Amino acid sequence: MNKIELTELADISLKVREHIIRLTARGGCFIGASLSCTDLIVYLYKRFLRISYSKLDNPDRDYLFLSKGHDVPALYGTFAELGWLDAVRLENHCSVNDNIYWHPNRKIPGVEFHSGSLGHLLAVSAGVAIDCKMKKKKNKVVTILGDGELNEGSVWESILVTSSLKLDNLVIVIDRNMLQANMPTERLIPLEPLERKFESFNCAVKTVNGHDFNDMENVFDQFPFEKKRVSVVIAETERGKGLPSITNKADRWFCKFTDEEVDGLLQELHGNNKAELKSNTMMVR
Repeated sequence: MNKIELTELADISLKVREHIIRLTARGGCFIGASLSCTDLIVYLYKRFLRISYSKLDNPDRDYLFLSKGHDVPALYGTFAELGWLDAVRLENHCSVNDNIYWHPNRKIPGVEFHSGSLGHLLAVSAGVAIDCKMKKKKNKVVTILGDGELNEGSVWESILVTSSLKLDNLVIVIDRNMLQANMPTERLIPLEPLERKFESFNCAVKTVNGHDFNDMENVFDQFPFEKKRVSVVIAETERGKGLPSITNKADRWFCKFTDEEVDGLLQELHGNNKAELKSNTMMVR
């Protein structure tokens, strides 16, 4: 990936994070987890998925299912930056005047399925992957799950099925930010060794830095990781990425800020972004 492409992805991610922060003053949102998967969602829509707003009914297009539905602010923000959703509509968040609220709604074009009750969409996306296989199509089917969501038994039941059916057109992406609700995952119900767990279900597994676009490119370019095996990407991320004041803070799960607090967070976001850009430039040199 060249410098121009990297800059474009970084710019989009920054704008998506701005949208997420502003939504906290419009009814609140799950800001920490949304910020953790922003780069993943931006990368997938810009670089990996064959999908466009004008061809959402194209049978040959790819699919993305956001199983961790509380991260929908990152999806809304990405749609706004792709031109799929008028950014002005985000001002209707949690109002009776629109269908934009805390979880995905299929009335928003581009949203594949309702989610919010965790553990359901891997089964739904598996059904789509099976249908694509039966029709001998080459669609890619992506499902994004939260790491805390892996405590749901339905997830592992679905993986048993997807593995037995050798769905190598399916990629499961885990947003591994190490926190669920207001507690570290490893304190509540430890998930590690996570790679070995998926491998024991006959999945092909790779780990990636979920905030490094080059790293994501190197990994997703290898999809499918192995023929006749489900691909799993464990994306190591930081909850609250972009805002040092809330990064990896368990209590910064769902937040509702005032307009004044939002202004301060936007300043923090841009200040942190400049610092990261400077750091990255020095590393390149």
